[in-house]
Amino acid sequence: MAIMDDLRRGAAGDELPSLGLGVVAHGAGDLRVQQVQIRPPGPDEALVEIVYGGICGSDLHYWQHGSSGTSILRAPMLLGHEIVGRVLRPARDGSGPSAGTPVAVHPARPDPGDGRVRFPADRPNLSPAGTYLGSAAHLPHTDGAFVKYASLPGRMLRPLDRELPMRTAALIEPAAVAWHAVAQAGPVAGRRVLVIGSGPIGALVVAVLKRAGATEIVAVDLHEHALQIARRVGATHTMLAADTAAVDAVDADVVIESSGSRQGLASAIRAATRGGRIVMVGMLPSGDQPIPVATAIVRELQLVGSFRFNDEIDEVIAALEDGSLQIDPVVTHEFDVTDALEAFQTALDPARSGKVLLRF
Repeated sequence: MAIMDDLRRGAAGDELPSLGLGVVAHGAGDLRVQQVQIRPPGPDEALVEIVYGGICGSDLHYWQHGSSGTSILRAPMLLGHEIVGRVLRPARDGSGPSAGTPVAVHPARPDPGDGRVRFPADRPNLSPAGTYLGSAAHLPHTDGAFVKYASLPGRMLRPLDRELPMRTAALIEPAAVAWHAVAQAGPVAGRRVLVIGSGPIGALVVAVLKRAGATEIVAVDLHEHALQIARRVGATHTMLAADTAAVDAVDADVVIESSGSRQGLASAIRAATRGGRIVMVGMLPSGDQPIPVATAIVRELQLVGSFRFNDEIDEVIAALEDGSLQIDPVVTHEFDVTDALEAFQTALDPARSGKVLLRF
């Protein structure tokens, strides 16, 4: 990320920023707020002025461990994929939103690769060579957009109603993850649903479940602070994870496991009713996990994975704009990008934070 001249001339003669303050992971325990080069936009790319970026669990993992799941950090990488902003300069080819348009960002670029790895054509989130903003899954890594200005393909940009607060809009990407997870559960209207792990994704799952008409929504977490947020967005009952007997006795039609821990998945299996479905949206560590599989077999439970999302982002935007999805309580803190290190420390403590935003 070399430092260039302070300004770059665009094709139309207008001055484009070439530097912006960004948040870069250099390795485990090495997070830096630094000036980074703004890549000049290609013909089909818009220059977006970022307003907010939400700190995701994957961002925390890259900072803390130098990896997120099976994605290993092998070079410095600009973090950030939960982003919203405004189009500063539209794409030169005329595609995408016009200048001044507020936008959310779909951070995925599906890619089928060389065709040797099969995946369902209607589920591009499973494409083997696909990339995601702020991901070290491939080398070279795909830089994110925790930076003042970002050049992004027009196909990634989703125009927003100017009346939608940008602070709320900053939750669109993780809310799409939650929406996809609920879709993986099948019909939930009139059913009892247990959500294990009530951090930002779990709380957003609760909100989506409420909109979808679940009769009972039981939220579980290690921390009372997270359960307070879950109640505000629609949980009908809450339980501390330490009360294992109460959690095991829920007898849920559907369980959505969003803690990303083997203990959470084990609790999900024990708490699901016979013939029930478990959706695994929390990212467990790579490798084998000790869980009560025999219980899942004799109860004929369905264990279903949930990975990112496809076009659900458009449904989330529509639901936020018509007021049918209420998620504001999930945001608990915002920090200026210059205070990103403090923001990451805050996000690392689930006992006192929900979703933490960076303000650019």
